[in-house]
Parts: sequence; C-alpha cells; structure tokens
Amino acid sequence: MNEQLSILELITNATVVVQLVMAILVLASVVSWILVFQKAFLLSSVRRMATTFENDFWSGEDLRALFVELDEGEAEVIGLESIFHAGFKEYTRCSQLYGTQVERIMQNVQRAMRVALAREEERLEAALPFLATVGSTSPYIGLFGTVWGIMNSFRGLAMVNQATLSVVAPGISEALVATAIGLFAAIPAVIAYNRFSAQVEIMMNRFETFSEEFSAILNRSIKEN
Repeated sequence: MNEQLSILELITNATVVVQLVMAILVLASVVSWILVFQKAFLLSSVRRMATTFENDFWSGEDLRALFVELDEGEAEVIGLESIFHAGFKEYTRCSQLYGTQVERIMQNVQRAMRVALAREEERLEAALPFLATVGSTSPYIGLFGTVWGIMNSFRGLAMVNQATLSVVAPGISEALVATAIGLFAAIPAVIAYNRFSAQVEIMMNRFETFSEEFSAILNRSIKEN
C-alpha cells in the first residue's frame, strides 16, 4: 500500500510536462485495450460466421437460394458472405446481359469479388495501424518524459549547496515512472498487433481461396448452361 502511495505521490509531484506525457501514455493504453477487445470480438465473429457459411455453401444447398437468403436477411453481410454475395450478384446481372460470354462474365464477377475482398481486408485491418503506432512510439514518448524529468532534477541539484542522493532521487524516480508507463502501453499493443496481423493474414488467405473456388464453380455453371 505504501508503495502504491509513493508512486502516486511521484506522479502528482512530477512536473507538468512529465504529467502530460504520462496522461498521453495512459490514454493511449486505454484506447489500445478497447481496440484490442473490439478487434478480438470482430475476428472471432468473422471466423465463426465464415465456418458456418462454408458449411452451408458446401452442403449442396442451391446457390441462388443461399444468395436470396443473404440478400433478404436483416443481418449485415460480412466476411465470406460478402464475397459470395458480391460475386453471385454480379454473376446474375452479367448472365442476363452477356448470355454465355464466359470470359466477359467471369472478368466482371472476379472484379466484384476483388472489391469485396478489399473491403473485408480494410474492415479486418482497421485499428491495427493505431496499435502499431502505440507500440512503436510509446517507449520514446515515455523516454522523453524521463529525460525531461531528469533534466529538471539536475537543474534543481545545481541550486543546492550539498548534492546527495536523497536530493536527486525523487526527481529521477518520478521521471522513470514515465518510462514504465510507456512500456506498459507499448508491450500489449505490440503483442496485440502481431497476433491480429497474423490472424488477418490467415483470414484473407481463406477468403482468397474461397473466391478462387467460387469463381471456378461459376465458370463451370456458365459453360454447362
């Protein structure tokens, strides 16, 4: 309890600049944790929905019925559902316009699915740049607060007649708290960024594989008709 009080006293007794640095780091840490939980929930939902949709897709259900179900549903279409919806919608439109012109139809279908893929990638990667920024800059922001605090400690040391450790220690201690807070903000952000980046890459590979398989199915469907 005394240790906690001493740390609080170091923070409250710090200079305005060091306190401002600490406040920025604490705010960055809080926002990072909020984004971490949001991103974890989003990736979990997208992964679960993708598995459910793939099971429906490969179960032999009529693709048009699956498209109508998504098109008329109230839930937001994301992930694999979005890619399928965009591809089948373009396939239906182009089939009416171009008949059996396989190459022309497939070019438009693949373009529509690439756009849907890009949107999903943007959705999945949202907030990752912020985590990367917090992870890379927080230690330096904390270091700035530390340097500023130590500089003020030595300036104060020059004004006393006798230089002792007890005189300079409080100032150095409060300065080092800024570095500790910077590391506290940076380490979770870096870990979360690396983990989420790997998960996004896995999901995008899964989406791209589905897009290629769906293109092949539509290609065969056009030729058979």
